[in-house]
Amino acid sequence: MIEKRMNEIIEILNKANYEYNTLDAPTITDQEYDNYLRELIKLEEKHPELKRSDSPTVRVGGEIVEGFRKITHEIPMLSLSNVFNESEIISFDERIRKEVLNPEYTCELKIDGLSVSLLYKNGKLVQGATRGDGVTGEDITHNVRTIKNIPLTLPEPLDIEIRGEIYMPKDSFQSLNEERERNGMDLFANPRNAAAGSVRQLDSKVAASRNLSSFLYHLPEAEKFSLHSHYETLEFMKRLGFSVNPNIRKICHLHELLEFIQVWTEKRHELPYEIDGIVIKLDNLDDQKKLGYTAKYPRWATAYKFPAAEVYTKLKDIHFSVGRTGQVTPNAILEPVMLAGSTISKTTLHNEEYVTLRDIRIGDVVAIKKAGDVIPEVVRVLTERRIGDEIPFQMIQECPICGSPLVRAEKEAAYYCKNVHCDAKKIESLIHYASRDAMNIDGFGDSIVEDFYNMNYLKKFSDFYSLFQSKEELMELEGFGSKSIQNLLDGIENSKNNSLERLLFALGIRHVGKKTAKVLASYFKTMDCLQKATFDELIAVKDVGDIIAKSIVSYFQNEENHRVIDELRLVGVNMSFLSKQVEVNDEFFNKTFVLTGSLESITREAAKEKIELLGGKTSSTVSSKTDVVVVGSKPGSKYEKAQELGITIWTESEFISKIEK
Repeated sequence: MIEKRMNEIIEILNKANYEYNTLDAPTITDQEYDNYLRELIKLEEKHPELKRSDSPTVRVGGEIVEGFRKITHEIPMLSLSNVFNESEIISFDERIRKEVLNPEYTCELKIDGLSVSLLYKNGKLVQGATRGDGVTGEDITHNVRTIKNIPLTLPEPLDIEIRGEIYMPKDSFQSLNEERERNGMDLFANPRNAAAGSVRQLDSKVAASRNLSSFLYHLPEAEKFSLHSHYETLEFMKRLGFSVNPNIRKICHLHELLEFIQVWTEKRHELPYEIDGIVIKLDNLDDQKKLGYTAKYPRWATAYKFPAAEVYTKLKDIHFSVGRTGQVTPNAILEPVMLAGSTISKTTLHNEEYVTLRDIRIGDVVAIKKAGDVIPEVVRVLTERRIGDEIPFQMIQECPICGSPLVRAEKEAAYYCKNVHCDAKKIESLIHYASRDAMNIDGFGDSIVEDFYNMNYLKKFSDFYSLFQSKEELMELEGFGSKSIQNLLDGIENSKNNSLERLLFALGIRHVGKKTAKVLASYFKTMDCLQKATFDELIAVKDVGDIIAKSIVSYFQNEENHRVIDELRLVGVNMSFLSKQVEVNDEFFNKTFVLTGSLESITREAAKEKIELLGGKTSSTVSSKTDVVVVGSKPGSKYEKAQELGITIWTESEFISKIEK
């Protein structure tokens, strides 16, 4: 049984290696590949007598594409071992410290591209080659020559090999896919695949048009040049004219290493190129030699891999939930899987149309990712993995909580439970009221709200503010004590001082989201003024259209809703807009801004907040409606488009100067 499983994994990994390295058409993700490989390593460690000579654990690679001359690497191009979490990083450091006293590391960004070897004779570029299977690669010299930041001649007549990564910048990738879409061609899945496809073109004109770039990071025979550390080799390569990534740090302590990883885990999306991890290398070259290599990896280096942006898992079932508005939503029940640092076992499928358009079925293998690195969602079905027993989706016709018939809203894909007494709707509305973006009542998670509802402590919004009367009873509940209950009560009291926009969002007025609530609050200033607003007065507000205006008018025509607001007013909930806005600046007010490039002195989110506080708004695309483009380092196509359209352009220093005024 064990031998059979090992053989199965080897077949999967060999197929994946061929598809990834030779065809540039992977059918499994890095996350799946890594999981299989780690399982095989563990099995081989427990049963060394069953280890096969052709196991993927002792070889790097794949086969070579026919049509390119084969190149044998004099020094094999090995890959790196991977670590995935803090404990594995600590284990790597502990292994190093058993052999090396007070080690220093060089930490680098792991560029998501295609490995390349550059060979120079007498200072002239004579060969560029892919890694291939680590021993034999492909001759791509004619395409390497088209990459502008790879020098054709060195400032010294050296015989030298330099290794690094060829990649495609994000802006180049976007432009390439836009062009392919216009021409009716298949789109590249990501910049890494686009870069690999570009350097494997027989016509160098194609590669030249793709705007590829490179970062170099390894000198195989550094000792020939009297170098003693990896950091020194990077400085040496820069002096020779090679592009070396600037985000490199020499580290002495483990906490610095973990801090470096944390910083770039958060900042990686701000870069103009893709990275998929952090490379950690023992800096001293003599210590590197001392530790040596395994059959596949150097022992003195490893790569921390960022949590997968997209993973595959099985959809086990579809359950239905009822929201605060009565909308009934299908939810995917998944085999638990790690995604971006958290375990995902459930995610929304939005509505019937979302499921049917994608033909999502119970039993499917699905790809999930986190939208904005926050909310998990099913992005597609791997139909090629179907085995025939998957169950097609069927929308339910009755509320799963109260059994009332569901009604599909006109011009919407959503179904609603119209029963005003449905417990699920009431619980969800209370959860929403206390949530972070609404009244932000600390401590009130979903389960606490549901428990308090079922125990009759919470039935309506104003009941939050009466809970202090039941303090003694609440402290007797299992899992609660005087301190935890007092924290809840403090959170409730603090929520009374929120600005009006939080209350508007918390009330759950249909079509009034967080952004619209702020627009309304800042315009009308008080709840009384908003309650009296006519349809015409509402649509006169910027960003408030007919649908939102009708919904607001309808909400305030309902006497029950007036009663809810009056009850909240009586218990002391603030009903006015508490503006944080500084004095409005004409250079920002009512103008649209686009940020491009890497900002050095302020985060992108902080910059957006400053713009909004000064009366402006931000957009992700440049158009004729854009007023100002703020340009950081290494700007891309947005900068060029702004120039074409004659849009005002501010440097980062100009932007900072203006917001500081």
